[in-house]
Formats: sequence, C-alpha cells, structure tokens
Amino acid sequence: MSLPAYPATTPSSLPPQPDHPTFPTSSHSPKSRLIRSQSDVVSWTSSIALHCRHGRLPEAAAEFSRMQIAGVSPNHVTFLTLLSACSDFPLQGLRLGGSIHAYVRKLGLDAENVMVGTALVDMYSKCRQLDLAWLVFDEMREKNSVSWNTMLDGCMRNEEVGEAITLFDQMPERDTISWTCMIGGFVKRGCFDQALEWFREMQLAGVEPDYVTIISVLAACANLGALGLGLWMNRFVMKQDFKDNIKINNSLIDMYSRCGCIRLARQVFDQMPKRTLVSWNSMIVGFALNGHAEEALEFFHLMCKEGFRPDGVSFTGALTACSHSGLVDEGLRCFDIMKRTHKISPRIEHYGCLVDLYSRAGRLGDAWNVIANMPMKLNEVVLGSLLAACRTHGDVESAERLMKHLFEVDPGSDSNYVLLSNIYAAVGRWDGASKVRRKMKAIGIDKKPGFSSIELDGSIHEFVAGDKSHLQMQSIHAMLHHLFLELRMSGYVPEIEVQKSYHHH
Repeated sequence: MSLPAYPATTPSSLPPQPDHPTFPTSSHSPKSRLIRSQSDVVSWTSSIALHCRHGRLPEAAAEFSRMQIAGVSPNHVTFLTLLSACSDFPLQGLRLGGSIHAYVRKLGLDAENVMVGTALVDMYSKCRQLDLAWLVFDEMREKNSVSWNTMLDGCMRNEEVGEAITLFDQMPERDTISWTCMIGGFVKRGCFDQALEWFREMQLAGVEPDYVTIISVLAACANLGALGLGLWMNRFVMKQDFKDNIKINNSLIDMYSRCGCIRLARQVFDQMPKRTLVSWNSMIVGFALNGHAEEALEFFHLMCKEGFRPDGVSFTGALTACSHSGLVDEGLRCFDIMKRTHKISPRIEHYGCLVDLYSRAGRLGDAWNVIANMPMKLNEVVLGSLLAACRTHGDVESAERLMKHLFEVDPGSDSNYVLLSNIYAAVGRWDGASKVRRKMKAIGIDKKPGFSSIELDGSIHEFVAGDKSHLQMQSIHAMLHHLFLELRMSGYVPEIEVQKSYHHH
C-alpha cells in the first residue's frame, strides 16, 4: 500500500525558527486536557443530577454507565449525587446504592472520603439496612460531626433506640443536631414523655435548640396536652429570632388547638406577618376540633378569598366542622365542591367525615350507603365512627353487622368489642354483652386499661383505673372523697345506682 504524496518541503520554504525553544499551546496540552476533563465530569454529573431530582433512578444509572463508556471518570460529587437520590427514594434505591458502593469501594472512597462514607451510611439507614450502615460507619477512617449525626439519625429512624443512646454517649461532640435527632426520633415513635425528658437534658447541657428542635418539642406538647411547657416554648420563641418563623408559628397554632386553647392559637395566627396554606388549615382544623364550627367555616371561606387554593386537609377541617355542628347539607355541599370544583379525589378521611356527618345526624342508612360505595378498603376509624353512632341510637342490628367488617379490618382491637358489649348492655341485652366478653377471652383479647393525664408544673401525671402507684395517692383519694361528698350534697346520684334502682323496680 502506497502512502499519500505530500508536496516536498525544502529548507528554504520552512517558516523561520525562533531563537529559543517554545512549548505547545494547543488544546492537547496537559492543562487543557485537565480543564476539558473536569468540564466533562461536571456536564455528566449535572445530567445525572437532573434525573435524580425527579426520582428517575434507572435513567440516572443509565447515564452513569454512558459516562463511563465515554471514558469520563466520575468524581466524589457524582457519587454523592447518586447516593443522595438512593436515600431520597429508598424503595428503588437500594439496588443502585449497592452498586455504587461496590464502585467506590474499589476506589477506597467509602473509607477515605468522609462525605462519600457519610452518604453511604445515610443511604443504607434510609433503605432500612442498618447493619450495612454500621459496617460502613465502622470502617470510615475519618468521621466528622455529620457522620456521627447521620448514624445517630439512622438508629432512631430504624427504631434501634438502645443503639442510638449508646452511640450518643460515645460521640466526641454532641451538637444541636445530635440532641434534635434524639428528641425528634422519640416524637416520631410516639414516646412524647421521653422526648421532653431529652429536651430538658439538652437545656441542662447548655445546647441551644434550633427551629427543628422547637417544632419537635411543640409536637410532643400537643400530643401530651402539656400546655405549661407549650407556653414556655412560646415565650422562648418570642425572645429568640424564631418569632417570625412560619413553621414554628404553625406548630404553635397546632399545639394550642390540641391543648384546647383555640383563642391563643388565633392570637398566634393574627400576629403572623406571613401565612401559608398550613397556617390556615391549622386554624380551620383547630376550630373544628374545639367545637367552633362557625369559625372553622368562616376561616375556610376567608382562606379562599385570600387566594389560597384549599387542599384535602382544608376540606377535612370543613367537613369535620359541619359534622360537629349538624350541618348536613353544608357538609354535602363541601364534599361536592371538593370533587367537582377543585378536582380533589376524596381520601378515606373525607369519606370518614361523611360517615360521621350522617351518623351524628342519626341518618345511619345514608352512612351505610357511603360505606358500601367507598372506592377504597375500609379502615377501623370509619367503621368505628358508625359503631359509636349505633350505640348513641341503640341500633344493635347495625352494630352486629359492623362488627363483622371490623373483625376483618382490625381483629385485635379491644375497643370495638367493648363498645359492642356496651351497646348490648345499654338496651338490656346482658346475654349479648356476656357473649362478647367470652369471645374476647376465647381469642385472647384483653381490654386495655384507659388512662387519663394531667400536667402540673411542667410534669405529666398519668393515671389508670385502680392505680395506686402515684406518690401522692393518699392526698388524691382524700380529695376525690371530698368531691364525692360535695356532689352528694348537691343531689347528684351516680348512673350505676340509677340503673340498679331501675332494675330493682
């Protein structure tokens, strides 16, 4: 094969040579190649990040493969982008996250790069693989406060409280985030007393709470009805830079509403310089739950006039208000507007409100029709609402029909059996009541004792029936005896004695 001919070049036709040597400045220089390589990594990583932000993990993985085929080596930012997406979408992220882990392990980044190692811990924690999270955490050669807090959050997220407490005690430094992980974790698990105890310990340690801590503490106060501590938190917020924080103000509204202080909730709402849909919803639901139906509906209409588009929570509040005040037609109109005007598909809580609306009005037939035509599976809340109405109206036949559904939905619940037993007793069918009690015993269901609680000087005191464990039990019983005598003198006769007298005659 002959080579292509090129014109001969004579020395006289060559360009003049410089007196000193020069270095190449073309695009093939090492510096230019490095800049181009870095630019390629950024471009590919940006493309991967676009898929990750929208939860398109298969597409992100495919783009990552194309990046490698193109000969572009990923950097730690690429890996962080992919691992963060796996954490945000854990149901589909574990498989991709495991593959990324294998890749970075070959490069040694899982142990050497603190950011990559921490991202792996977070990914495995959120994918409910705590053992693998511990494995990565233990092999990390360098850990910072973010690494420790991520592992701590993973333990609480996976309900390994004992491991979380042990890790917390081993931490070289405990900052605001560390304490908030523990407090927020207890709140999510429903351990509100423990959450408040940890908050007190945080104060004693001299660590300042941030807005996330405050929101968690207010949630605990709301669930416990701890108004005293809630008021203290409100004063704390006013002294700090949080008084205009919308999320904290929304939490304050919710706390006051659930503690029965709707006027204080309204005061917080009125003083807010800016409000969100959550602010309006909190007030609407708060008014409804506290029996102020007119104010709830008034706020619902005001919210619409202010330009806020109501969501499912808004209509739940409005329907609850209609239910509690007996406004059946208004409630049905709200339900229709939600579907037709706002195109919101009713969820089970909306159907539950509709059942409650009819039940409270004594229209049990209409409530049955709603249940029969619901497009989703029934739950114990909806059925329990109708069962309670059966007790109010003495409808034993409907109660018996409901119990068949309740047994399928929630066979281990004691409250429904107790309610059916009480329905039988209320109409004098003692054989039916005894039969229910025997059935409970046969299938191993015990009646859980109800309890009441009261807050005094920032502490929550709980009592169950027949409880004698309280340190001040003698004083409590003495006061109860005194109150009983006062009631007797005022002409009060206990319901049990009235029933005994009725059956005797």
